[in-house]
Amino acid sequence: MKSAFSPILGLLALDVAAITASPVTVNISSKLQEVDGFGFSQAFVRAAEFQAADSVLQKKALDLLFSKDQGAGFSIIRNWIPSSSNFTILPESPGSPSTTPTYRWDRWDEGQLWFTKQAASYGVEKVYADAWSAPGFMKTSGREALPGYLCGTPGHDCESGDWRQAYANYLVQYVKFYQQEGLDVTHLGFLNEPDFKPDYSQMQISPNASEAISFIPILRQTIDDARLNLSITCCDATGWKKQSGFTDALVAADMQKDLGIITSHTYSSDATYPLNTSLHVWVTEAGVPRSAGGFVPTWYNTGALNEGLTWASKIATAFVDANLNAYLYWEGFEINAQESASHLIDTLGDEVLPSGVFYAFSMWSRFIRPGAHRVATTGSVPNVVTAAFENTDRSVIIVFTNSGSSSQSAQLLVPGRSSAHAWLTDNSHKVARTSVKGSGSSIEVIIPAHSVVTVKFD
Repeated sequence: MKSAFSPILGLLALDVAAITASPVTVNISSKLQEVDGFGFSQAFVRAAEFQAADSVLQKKALDLLFSKDQGAGFSIIRNWIPSSSNFTILPESPGSPSTTPTYRWDRWDEGQLWFTKQAASYGVEKVYADAWSAPGFMKTSGREALPGYLCGTPGHDCESGDWRQAYANYLVQYVKFYQQEGLDVTHLGFLNEPDFKPDYSQMQISPNASEAISFIPILRQTIDDARLNLSITCCDATGWKKQSGFTDALVAADMQKDLGIITSHTYSSDATYPLNTSLHVWVTEAGVPRSAGGFVPTWYNTGALNEGLTWASKIATAFVDANLNAYLYWEGFEINAQESASHLIDTLGDEVLPSGVFYAFSMWSRFIRPGAHRVATTGSVPNVVTAAFENTDRSVIIVFTNSGSSSQSAQLLVPGRSSAHAWLTDNSHKVARTSVKGSGSSIEVIIPAHSVVTVKFD
């Protein structure tokens, strides 16, 4: 198969209707937020489907997702901690919160154990394990797929007792099982969309986050007692606005001392402004509702939600305006699931098919590596969002996102850097090498209409 990243060698001839812009200067001494990475999930048995795929197809998909040279170089994976009786590590109630439970470990975890090993083989170090719900017997509803609260949290007493410590033990045991397999979970979550009541695994908290506030210190102490190096997350709300409310409540209750990451999804609202916290903030799930269209390789046509440029703009806004530290899409690879656009790679016969959204992420994740810092810039380009970063290897990355209908010319200055290379994604090019004018620390680059151009200074 021809690589999805086949470079366009030589110069790209473009007709440019340039609008006057002020030179963009990168100030690497003015550091802003740190970048933790980019990622996705293979939850809900998608990891098992991936594991069972044809080996050639499987390798192509893994390379596209994780390779820093051939693919997007994703650096975070998000596993779900199953709570249904057929997959959970605790399928039966021990009878009471104080009774020693009988855990089970199938060394499979719906394919997620295999998937985590594959990610680790590509150098992925951040593994986020997130529980959608506690086991049903620990909840007020008695079932993991019915709306309910964790027994023992404020206002939620249960005849069976207070299950908060037992739930903390359960989460830590899941992490220990991975540790036994030689894999480190680095981030641990105990909620998923707690402001939503679906018909699958779920657990709620109140708008004032009182249930989370009562549980987080217990989980923190349990992790510390187990001598695990784990960062606790909260709260994976359905949208940025919802998570903003939860975050305010957590900060007011002094939960930042026990938490590591504030997490949000973007289904009900996008990341467009900073949250009120000193902690790192991740978008841990984003995707396209089925009503907004299915899986397509389209970069730009109408600006629909399932097109690549739409997501390129969302990512740029999140890092520039919301000071985001990490961005994760819902799922990475699925097979013959083109009715949905909430995964990045599908199949076309015996080949893999990246979506336009995949390339939107690639223009960031392949070049901006974990540990990078966003740095300040001065100057601007009309209708273009500009974001600059310095990697730990001192390379400087500038991402230009042009959502407008006219090409733009950017004058770019990065003091102290000696050479520059650029890559272009638009309707005709996918992470393709493009030309720059000039040399040394001062160059000019063309940003076509409806495109992303990523520049790397060594």
